[in-house]
Amino acid sequence: MTRERRGKIIATLGPASSSGDTIADLYEAGADVFRLNFSHGSHEDHAARIAKIRALEKKVGHPIGILMDLQGPKLRLGTFANEEGIVLKGNTAFRLDMDDTPGDETRVGLPHPEIFKALNPGATLLVNDGHVRFEVLDCGEDWANTKVIVPGSLTNRKGVNVPDVTLPLPAMTDKDIADLNFGLDLGVDWVALSFVQNPKDVIELKARVNDRATVIAKLEKPAALRHLDEIVQEADGVMIARGDLGVEVPLEQVPVLQKRIIRACRSVGKPSIVATQMLETMIKSPMPTRAEASDVATAVYDGADAVMLSAETAAGDYPVRAVTTMDRIISQVESDEHYLNMMAAGHKAHGDSAPDSITAAARQVAANLKAKAIVTYTTSGSTTLRAARERPPARILCLTPSESVARRFALVWGVHSVVKLAHTPDERIGAVAIETAAKEGLAEDGDLLVVTAGVPFGTVGSTNMIRVVRMGEQY
Repeated sequence: MTRERRGKIIATLGPASSSGDTIADLYEAGADVFRLNFSHGSHEDHAARIAKIRALEKKVGHPIGILMDLQGPKLRLGTFANEEGIVLKGNTAFRLDMDDTPGDETRVGLPHPEIFKALNPGATLLVNDGHVRFEVLDCGEDWANTKVIVPGSLTNRKGVNVPDVTLPLPAMTDKDIADLNFGLDLGVDWVALSFVQNPKDVIELKARVNDRATVIAKLEKPAALRHLDEIVQEADGVMIARGDLGVEVPLEQVPVLQKRIIRACRSVGKPSIVATQMLETMIKSPMPTRAEASDVATAVYDGADAVMLSAETAAGDYPVRAVTTMDRIISQVESDEHYLNMMAAGHKAHGDSAPDSITAAARQVAANLKAKAIVTYTTSGSTTLRAARERPPARILCLTPSESVARRFALVWGVHSVVKLAHTPDERIGAVAIETAAKEGLAEDGDLLVVTAGVPFGTVGSTNMIRVVRMGEQY
């Protein structure tokens, strides 16, 4: 299936979308990548979903991406004696400690010694997605006395955020490591790492993945933003996880940070994903709010590679309709005559290597000649990533011998991937591009294609050739 739009859609699978028929409907509606959230569900659940995705991929004859999302270290309160929870008033004292005795209106357990090690007087603790806020007055190795700054109710095991400090947490828990090995054995294409704080977290995951998949750094903590450029450099892509990020930084900063992160990704040719609460209303409603539609549109105008649906497709009442709605919004934005102008306005010169220069030239040639597609022959995927970074007006047709590379590009802006043989004779490069573009419905007789490749063919990182060919002619 050839999508007309450039921006990609990630749909999360869950109880509302686990059947083979629903997964097929989601793909037909516009989902390019399926996300498996390992915070929920068993290994058996996820294995069954992966099998259904791969069966669908074989049926449609087009690469489909699978993204596994690791849970990461979850910080939670203990329990309360009253199962209905407690209500805290403002400016009252409240103690957090390592005692597992059920809590009350004066104290509760917090079974995370790493938090107490990092706390200092004046630090902020946010509970229940920031609905309750504490200020630390004094603290020790296993306790903290706080003052309630924002009052509210608390129930058992509510989540805790600590925005002011970098916590001495491992990049992955034992659960994450077990989940990772399971997902890699089943052939996932992308691995998303939650609660990244610094580049070392990404480096550790990449060492474990060992090139069996590509790595997404989820940015949801202020500590990560202090190392943004280094994290973007180390990761293969970035997810702007606005849920926890919006808890740990002031809400008014989130739109600005979204733009900053997308720009940082595009500058080095790494894909970016905007996630969380994009069409939240559609969990229960067949229509989103106008504000949600504008939110999706803003991410597209910002230049994000992909936008993501979470509970909307995993647990909502209208999973297929949510994808259809997102598809329509993206398509409408991309039909705006100013959209590609905005993409061009954000274009910067990238490097002085031959591959960078060839790819930049391909974009310019395609724009000048109104070519229908830029065809990239690639083994590792680097040539196609460079082409996507340029945000050309023409579609990008990626020809690669690697099935895993083709699947990964299901997430990247403007790319339509096709698995081709490992070797194409140099004199056949133009002919194969024409044959494939025609078969995939990307161009017709008389249309122009701009072809980039490395000659001799198949050498990784050797893009050094650009050629213009016309559909219908012999090469």
